[in-house]
Formats: sequence, C-alpha cells, structure tokens
Amino acid sequence: MNSLTEYLTFKTKTRRAFVNITPNIEKLVSKSGVKEGLCLVNAMHITASVFINDNESGLHHDYEKWLEELAPHEPIDHYRHNDTGEDNADAHLKRQVMGREVVVAITNGELDFGPWETIFYGEFDGKRNKRVLVKIIGE
Repeated sequence: MNSLTEYLTFKTKTRRAFVNITPNIEKLVSKSGVKEGLCLVNAMHITASVFINDNESGLHHDYEKWLEELAPHEPIDHYRHNDTGEDNADAHLKRQVMGREVVVAITNGELDFGPWETIFYGEFDGKRNKRVLVKIIGE
C-alpha cells in the first residue's frame, strides 16, 4: 500500500471565502502514484471547512447568505463563546454546518467525482494561516 500525507496552507484576504482546491488535490493524487484508493481532505482548524459541491458563483452567494442567516456574525455579544474575547463564534457554527472533511475515491489514478463535484476549502474566520490535511492511501 502507498500513502502520501501533505499539508496545504491557506490565508484568505477576507473573513469568509470559498476556495476551489480541486487542482491542488489532483496534483497530490498524481504525486502519490496511487491508482486505486482513497483521498481524505480535512480542515485542520475549527473555523474552516472542506466540502464538495458545484463550482457556481450563484451557489457560493447562496451559501454566504444562508450561513449568515443561520449564524450571523453580529451582534457579537449574542454568543457566549465571544465572552472569551473572541469574535468568531459564528465561524464555529458555520464550520459545523459545512463539515470538517471529505473522502473521495481514487479510480485509475484520478479523483472519482460525480457530475459537477468540486472540492472547496471554506473559510469562516480568515486573514490568518490555516492548514488542510491531505491523506492519500491505496495501491
């Protein structure tokens, strides 16, 4: 069995962002040499997410609006977590909804996606370095 472990680092310019990381992951699958296996992509910070969906700007806008309605950033004093001096309680809640990780099958040396599927890094409390773990295993 072969395996590859890599860490990607992201620092978004905005507090919230959705970043298409599929090309990064495809390069790592190729680097791994795995032809049949699994690829785990995991956000390693509690205010960031990794998820799979369509790469369509209208959908990204809808996510932004929907998440802000579910867990608005302000008023900051609305959240007990922010009593610690932080202002990112909403980011923790948004991450919980969007998910921590994805696992994608590797078939014939490529990510085995359904139609329109794309891997995204979701940032909900940005402007600082955060890591994403990529673990590829297989033969």
